[in-house]
Amino acid sequence: MASAVFRAPSLAEAPESVRRLPPFTDLPLFHVRPDCREDWKAARLRKNALGERKANDGRAPIGVEGGIVLRFATGMAEPPIDAPDTEAVAEASRAPINADLSPEAKRDLLATMIRIRRFEERSLRAYQQGHIGGFLHLYIGQESVATGTVSVLGEHDHFITAYRDHGHALAGGMSMDECMAELYGKATGCSRGKGGSMHFFAPERHYWGGHGIVAGQTPLGLGLAFALKYKQIPGCCLCFLGEGAVNQGVFHESLNLASLWSIPVVYIIENNGYSMGTSEARSSRFSDHLASRAEAYDMKWETVVANHIYTVREATERHARHAREHSQPVLLEYKTYRYRGHSVADANSEKYRTKEEIEHYQETMDPITVYRKTLQEEGILDNEQVQAMEKAAKDEAAAAAKFAEKSEFPPVSSITEDVYWESDQPERTSGGRLFF
Repeated sequence: MASAVFRAPSLAEAPESVRRLPPFTDLPLFHVRPDCREDWKAARLRKNALGERKANDGRAPIGVEGGIVLRFATGMAEPPIDAPDTEAVAEASRAPINADLSPEAKRDLLATMIRIRRFEERSLRAYQQGHIGGFLHLYIGQESVATGTVSVLGEHDHFITAYRDHGHALAGGMSMDECMAELYGKATGCSRGKGGSMHFFAPERHYWGGHGIVAGQTPLGLGLAFALKYKQIPGCCLCFLGEGAVNQGVFHESLNLASLWSIPVVYIIENNGYSMGTSEARSSRFSDHLASRAEAYDMKWETVVANHIYTVREATERHARHAREHSQPVLLEYKTYRYRGHSVADANSEKYRTKEEIEHYQETMDPITVYRKTLQEEGILDNEQVQAMEKAAKDEAAAAAKFAEKSEFPPVSSITEDVYWESDQPERTSGGRLFF
């Protein structure tokens, strides 16, 4: 348990109630103004110190030493999910979107999740070998969200996400070859080697990418959905974001316009519990659920435990259908979890959460393990089929790495290609397409 120290100038008039505060426990990050003398500020300090979350295994004292010295805990918070929602899974399994699936289609969903995980593991290995530079945000642990949501999209639907975009790309039908080559920065990549990990795109598959700016994709998702409505196309747009993006101003601007103009966009918060290295408890203020913020914009919302693909598919299908049929926005929050750090550069991924927390989720909530057991209980999956899926995914990922290694880097002459300016000119020379 580490503790951080804030030193304010000498405050001889500091209320006695501040000096008598009990030891801090799981205290959210805060600061104290140097001119803090009012009792109500002391009361707020006490409220923070006695917060609703249980104390972790360390305590930090508060005292006065030439002024007020405040110490606040910077250890782990409670995990975002600690138990599966078995009742919700049972109900979702009976919904037509899942009950009507053929055994083969159900197995394909499992195969897709396995492919995503093995791709991510192989890309991590390539990064460690020095083949990939820059950022690499792995999707390991969250596979049920991308696989489940994209699997229910209709022919007129679109989707867009942030920088943790590999899972969505593969779930949307992109090949491992073009994705791995993009990670390597090769010309055979989906963005011709110019985007890298955070910028996978496949407009022909209605996938509008990965975006590196936090919440930067939220107005773009709004724009995609607006275009659908404007052109009277019966579709919707799924716009994914992390829970850390909900505090960005542009996200709230997007929610406001989506509700004001009745735009068929479904915002999906992939809440893995940690905004980079900051737990949800320390980064966001809300009542019961983060998605409840939608109430301020008169929007429908729902929070779903997302470790089982049946619950993800049922909720996504229901809300996407509502968006299409009523041309109204929705805010969905999927409780999920990532096993690795925020990115591979996150050296402190086991310092803001315990190793036991990660292992607990892996043992009880892993989306691949949970769904595999479901299919085995339904009598439509055996161990040999699982082994075949695993082998196929590993072989495909290995082949993709070889493809990327052998591919060429983009030529210097291509530096002026694929720019937006040309798409707005009467006589374009790049051969690019206007999609809307």
